[in-house]
Amino acid sequence: MKDLRIIFMGTPEFAVESLKILVEHHFNVVAVITAPDKPQGRGQKLTFSPVKDYAVSRNIAVLQPAKLKSPEFLEELKKYRANLQVVVAFRMLPEVVWSMPEYGTFNLHASLLPQYRGAAPINWAIINGEKLTGVTTFFIKHEIDTGSIILQEEEAISDQDNVGMLYERLMKKGAGLVLKTVELIRDGSYTLKVQDESGGLQTAPKLFKETCEIDWAQPSKKITDFVRGLSPYPTAWTAFNGQTYKIYEVKVHEKAIAGEPGTVMADPDDGIFVKTGDGSVQVLDLQLQGKKRMSAGDFLRGNSI
Repeated sequence: MKDLRIIFMGTPEFAVESLKILVEHHFNVVAVITAPDKPQGRGQKLTFSPVKDYAVSRNIAVLQPAKLKSPEFLEELKKYRANLQVVVAFRMLPEVVWSMPEYGTFNLHASLLPQYRGAAPINWAIINGEKLTGVTTFFIKHEIDTGSIILQEEEAISDQDNVGMLYERLMKKGAGLVLKTVELIRDGSYTLKVQDESGGLQTAPKLFKETCEIDWAQPSKKITDFVRGLSPYPTAWTAFNGQTYKIYEVKVHEKAIAGEPGTVMADPDDGIFVKTGDGSVQVLDLQLQGKKRMSAGDFLRGNSI
């Protein structure tokens, strides 16, 4: 059984669950590496990342390098004498960092690799209408998300799931997988599986504002999956009559609407409907720019389209 000295790397809420489970199972997390504090809000007050918040609450040393290749950071990292590094939702590491510990550096990825390599795997799995996803732990190597797999667990996707719901489940499932992976490494009892790239691979590129604009010429089912895959964040959007609307929830409908895709029919007693490439969808939850998010019914009581 190995005596582990772990450095944990992560930044957002998704990573906290994995750090927390290691601490609660009494693994020796000697330091945490996370993003530098960021100014937020009207006062531009410096704000800790969720991972730093948790680490500080447990008196774990925190490193926040601006550059992962800087000699000062690398010297400081070596001082902790870590023999395992665990990465969850962190930026890409240079080889000088991931190759440092004796037992390697492994990453948690929120997909069943090799499918959905990239920055936004949870979003893209729903956008593409997948029924199954999962979590994977793998040892990091040069090419992003390509290293040998240690463990995987599946997670079903329902037609009602949005990215927020799936995120919560994969965050918890991923934490459990991180714990199992660390236990296997400690015991020296794991076997590795090379990623099989023989089939067609879906990717999960980073999302930008322009990626999130709804194309109403798409079929209704693709539009509902697109909206689910971006809700509640970063959120699908559309422009109508010179105004921008965030769209949080839609459903396929049989409403007959004349005109081109994107044509809107709204009635306070009936709802908001938009013509699509093969029919229509009903908008259930939306937000006009500069206003609060609300149901379509509440929106129509105070606004006209």
